[in-house]
Amino acid sequence: MKKIIVLLGIVGAIFTSCSNFIEEDIRSNASADETYKTAAGFQFLINSTYARLKTIYGGEPWLFCSGTDMYAEGRGTEPAGLSQYSQLIPTSSNVEYLYRECYKAIQSVNKTIYYSTITEQTPNIPVLVGEAKFIRAMSYFLLVQTYGGVSIVEKNFTSDNEAFTRNTAEEVYAFIIKDLEESLAAVGTGAYASTGKVNKRAVNDLLAKVYLTKGYESFGTLADFTKAATYADAAIAGQTLTVAWSQLFLPANDLNAEVIFSVQFDKNSTSTDPTRLGNNQFYFFSSYLGGSETRGGAPLRSYNLCPTGYALGLYEKGDQRWAATFMHEVYENYYDFFRVADKTNLKIKHFYEPKWFTAQDKATYLATNANKLATGFIYHPWGEYSAEYTLTKNLDYQTIPVKKFDDPDPLTPATTGPASTRDFIVSRLGETYLIAAEAYLKAGNPGTGLARLNEVRRRAGVANATAVEFNIDYILDERGRELLGEYKRWFDLKRTGTLIARASQYNYNIKAVNFDGNNGEKKILRPIPQLVLDLNPNKDFPQNPAY
Repeated sequence: MKKIIVLLGIVGAIFTSCSNFIEEDIRSNASADETYKTAAGFQFLINSTYARLKTIYGGEPWLFCSGTDMYAEGRGTEPAGLSQYSQLIPTSSNVEYLYRECYKAIQSVNKTIYYSTITEQTPNIPVLVGEAKFIRAMSYFLLVQTYGGVSIVEKNFTSDNEAFTRNTAEEVYAFIIKDLEESLAAVGTGAYASTGKVNKRAVNDLLAKVYLTKGYESFGTLADFTKAATYADAAIAGQTLTVAWSQLFLPANDLNAEVIFSVQFDKNSTSTDPTRLGNNQFYFFSSYLGGSETRGGAPLRSYNLCPTGYALGLYEKGDQRWAATFMHEVYENYYDFFRVADKTNLKIKHFYEPKWFTAQDKATYLATNANKLATGFIYHPWGEYSAEYTLTKNLDYQTIPVKKFDDPDPLTPATTGPASTRDFIVSRLGETYLIAAEAYLKAGNPGTGLARLNEVRRRAGVANATAVEFNIDYILDERGRELLGEYKRWFDLKRTGTLIARASQYNYNIKAVNFDGNNGEKKILRPIPQLVLDLNPNKDFPQNPAY
């Protein structure tokens, strides 16, 4: 039994440990089987399925962000295989993370579906099953993008003698779409900010992403892009982008009107193990901030996944996303930006010059703020605070901090290390507009696609893109500006076939030759984790060709 628990934890992902985890939290002497057959117990099972998303998105982001054009190492190293590709092998550090965590979520869904037919029947069961199928589809979508074809598993495992076969990517996409179509028919329409549950809008949004990504595959068709555009517009539902960028990522605004789906955290749910059960997103995308846990009131940072010069250079004068994304002006107490309403008397410790500053702009800034500059104030010139500049200098505060995920709660991170209780936003309206833009472009309707993209630029306060500019590269640039740090980038580059070109051009750690794998194949897909292959009784389970 121990062997199958480990195997399912990676390939089929510690499937039986899911029930063990849940049983430990049941406050009665009843067995799990008895509990799940009650309405309350079944609801608990649904809740535990939602909770599985916390480990998928709350942990380290290497599989989402490493080895791209937007982020690179600073003083802190990243897993070498995932960040540089040349050393990427089936035993590389963190390769198994999504494989393991997604299959845990899948088994939780399979258990939910199994008990839905034998539990106490209520009118809400079809809705709950629809919500669970959305989570299963989301998990398989992460898996198929990352590893290619994987095992389609629908069974609620209770034994230790199972072998797994590998389905094709085309079969996995078909399974994802089937789950989402069934989910769309079942889930409710309540506003996400009120319910916190999967609704039809969230399903439409994920269907748009799935069809868009499928359209690029060898088995994709033009119709996939058309369907992606249709589903994206259904998710948009006529809503314009009205939340100001200055408010969009404020800590108290995690459930704003533009959030379509998120993984929700709170102190009560993380109190038993706050250093591991919280959300790590704020911890990355910056240099170390100088012993911030005790000095200067700044957040603990990892000093890796630092924004590259390319990422920083995407922003133009007037783009509201620059000031809303980066802590370009740091006060003596970092968190005073969030905690002090009247900043008139606050002293400035660091200033990061934007690329559009002229010599006159610098002189004006320093003169205007002469009485506000703290002792030891540091002016960071443009070009001296990107990830690649850390090869020259890697001091604390050397790279510009990303502030959009900051948690100024006094209990984090001082007592919880690299963990936050802010929500992790998986889907939001601004991205949905960009999904629609890309889908319409690929479907042969660039005019409508450009209109969708320009809605995003309108809200950012910058001029419309033109028809001449509008192509995949421009969309990727716009996604970079809009979604910096939001765990999208590796999937964007992989989807559009630009991973090798862009990563080798903009990431100082990567050369195009790093992607060369076995059999003349490129290391685009990640390898199937070696432990999966070792523990699977089916020894015909194939590895990805490049490995």
